[in-house]
Amino acid sequence: QVQLVESGGGLVQAGGSLRLSCAASGRTFSSYAMAWFRQAPGKREFVAAITWSGGSTNYADSVKGRFTISRDNAKNTVYLQMNSLKPEDTAVYYCAAGSHYSALRAGAPEVWGQGTLVTVSS
Repeated sequence: QVQLVESGGGLVQAGGSLRLSCAASGRTFSSYAMAWFRQAPGKREFVAAITWSGGSTNYADSVKGRFTISRDNAKNTVYLQMNSLKPEDTAVYYCAAGSHYSALRAGAPEVWGQGTLVTVSS
């Protein structure tokens, strides 16, 4: 099973950009679908997901056109490029891994990272 460590969070002004990274340990990273979720007070939300090959991606409607998920299997890393950030994007962002893409997107991954805080000021 992989272990996940997120980085790249921080404070940014509205309209700015951040890139989150999620580094995975273990040689089986390329066999997992990967996703990003976020947790604001009282609410956990799916953000984006990518299949093991990177050939398919899905996004929450709230981030479509602004966020891009990608992965580099040679580096055991998945990324979330976040552009045109809004104050409502403020949350703790979690990386997640799962063997089943539909279950992962539904919020049932097999592995969670520890989270990284993104704060967007107005």
